[in-house]
Amino acid sequence: MKIEQIYTNCLAQGAYFIESDGEVAVIDPLREVDNYIAKAAAMNAKIKYIFETHFHADFVSGHITLAEKTGADIIYGPLANPTYPSIIAADQQEFRLGNITIIALHTPGHTMESTTYLLRDENGKNHCIFSGDTLFLGDVGRPDLAQKSANITQEELAGILYDSLRNKIMQLEDDVIVYPAHGAGSACGKNMMKETVDTLGNQKLMNYALRADMTREEFIKEVTDGLTAPPAYFPMNVMMNKSGYASIDEVLSKGQKALSPAAFEAAAQEHNAVILDTRNEADFVKGFVPRSIFIGIDGGFAPWVGALIQDVKQPILLVADKDRLAEVITRLSRVGFDNTIGYLEGGFEAWKMDGRETDFIPTITTHSFASDWMTDKFPVFDVRKQGEWDTLHLKDAQHVCLSQINQELASFPKDNPFYIHCAGGYRSVIASSILKMRGYHNMVNIKEGFSAIKQADLTMASAADNHLV
Repeated sequence: MKIEQIYTNCLAQGAYFIESDGEVAVIDPLREVDNYIAKAAAMNAKIKYIFETHFHADFVSGHITLAEKTGADIIYGPLANPTYPSIIAADQQEFRLGNITIIALHTPGHTMESTTYLLRDENGKNHCIFSGDTLFLGDVGRPDLAQKSANITQEELAGILYDSLRNKIMQLEDDVIVYPAHGAGSACGKNMMKETVDTLGNQKLMNYALRADMTREEFIKEVTDGLTAPPAYFPMNVMMNKSGYASIDEVLSKGQKALSPAAFEAAAQEHNAVILDTRNEADFVKGFVPRSIFIGIDGGFAPWVGALIQDVKQPILLVADKDRLAEVITRLSRVGFDNTIGYLEGGFEAWKMDGRETDFIPTITTHSFASDWMTDKFPVFDVRKQGEWDTLHLKDAQHVCLSQINQELASFPKDNPFYIHCAGGYRSVIASSILKMRGYHNMVNIKEGFSAIKQADLTMASAADNHLV
């Protein structure tokens, strides 16, 4: 028996490849599936099953394409209603894979079809669970994503999740290994550990939601407390996972259409396309195609695209390094953004050499900011997450979380200068590019972000206790 966790840091997502006696199961595969097919071929094995723990909201699974390419069966748990051929497993239904058995445990609560898959080894011993978004390490799945489709409140879903955890998962042996669908950084939970594998026994000790003495009412209150609004693209990804999507091969072919600067500009106007620049932020601030949005491929790329562009059907034109173009298109497709319609051939240099208008973002070092700000006192905007801001921030700064920038444009001065920063310089450039596109041109980006600002001789504050530091 072989179990491999295939972890994708950008999505904080774990897919699983399981092989036994020449037969393979893949759990929650990514959109691009050739890797799984190649792994099976190298083992002279056949992909037999594709298990889906639920209809994912934060990424588009590769289950449909993988089934089409291999003939494997797609398996969901009870209450799932996909529009394509699938096996809808009954609770406790067993599936034989080589010398092992995989059992579907219906564990609703995150969504109503959520299912945990229990693996029993060659000796019939419970070995591990693939818990999807039902149980994370340090947390459980948020119960607010399925309430509209299930016509149920988040409190009711949380109560159902409590029952699933107590009656199905916590009854298993402490040495059972937990393989979750997500880790720290995912928007599907709020308190995940950085580790991606653990034992159930340790989770019973470490996970606040698995406390032995926890009442149903306490669970509901704690699990629903502090939930932020889910990203707007989540429901669209759910629909793609339920109803189907284009082949990744088609998406790559369409997106890799080379366009001259003139054709690129014409396409942007004709299709009302978003121009997405994925280069390094240090290069972007020096010069870019006007009205471009920067989201660098080397940061939290796909989730930020989903949170800020939001509409998966939005036409997108790319400014990207040629050798990473396929990677950019693939990572866009992982969160359902399939409508990439071409890229700028020759990149920004070709645009500039063609004599076309360019734009830039004024950027200064923290040292320069510290000395200038003591004199000019222009407003400072911090675009980090709420938790980062609460822990420590620059006194007198204003807070607008990057994920909410499109809704909070009125917070920024349109005609007067202001500074903008994040933790290290990536998110502030994203924010600056969006503001530029919206007609705000007076920002000054602080290059090194708060990681350097807090080392300067400036007064800090903690939002939690309003304490000056």
